[in-house]
Amino acid sequence: MDIQMLKMFFMWCTILNMGLLIMTSLWLAFAGNFVYKMHSRLYPMPRETFNVVVYSFVGVYKIIFFVFNFIPWIALMIIG
Repeated sequence: MDIQMLKMFFMWCTILNMGLLIMTSLWLAFAGNFVYKMHSRLYPMPRETFNVVVYSFVGVYKIIFFVFNFIPWIALMIIG
């Protein structure tokens, strides 16, 4: 596996994960009540708890995205 293939791999990982992060953020911003109602049927919890859980998930996902996708791609772009 050469540097060019790694660059392409991390580029596509970054694009796909950024798309998923944007889609999740848009769903929560514009359809938060729908998402809450859908999930509260499976896991009954107060709205405040749901907000903490969901926004914590998005925050952790964003950190993992940057550490394991975006930063390695940028590093490969710099050295390659």
